[in-house]
Amino acid sequence: MDENVIIIAGQKIKETVALRASMIIGISLIIMVFILAVLLIVTMVKISNLNKKYAAFMKGANGKDLESSILSRFKDIDKMKADIEYMSGKLNIACETLLTTYQKMSIIKYDAFKEMGGKLSFSLAMLDDKNNGYILTSVHTRDGCYTYVKEIIKGESFVVLAEEERKALEEAKNKRNYMG
Repeated sequence: MDENVIIIAGQKIKETVALRASMIIGISLIIMVFILAVLLIVTMVKISNLNKKYAAFMKGANGKDLESSILSRFKDIDKMKADIEYMSGKLNIACETLLTTYQKMSIIKYDAFKEMGGKLSFSLAMLDDKNNGYILTSVHTRDGCYTYVKEIIKGESFVVLAEEERKALEEAKNKRNYMG
């Protein structure tokens, strides 16, 4: 044997090749041990945090106390569900009621008799969701004030409307429905 040869598993291997292979395997093992150590530390920190949370959760409680606490929470949840159903019913009633209220309004002020002292006359249109309602017109003169009411059904009047009343009606019909 002229060179340093090692026999491993029945095969002849040069000593330098075996040394290199051993060094590579050794370095690989050191790196894997380092990675495992880091993972172990991270796991220990997480377990420690979990133990702290568990201790805080179980502080002063045994099995019966914990069970009664959970049952109490379930009762609270059931009561909240009942309250929500009750409030939902009340809210539906309120919404239905609001649909019949006057939601769309418009007022037109004007001078009924030109140059008689300002815009003291007006037409006020008040409509619900279905454009049903009234037009209230007040005409101001020197002798007094006269008020008229005209019924509106589905956005139409069966009585002839003055120009200002038509304008107030159209503006009210075009207003946004607050419940829609």
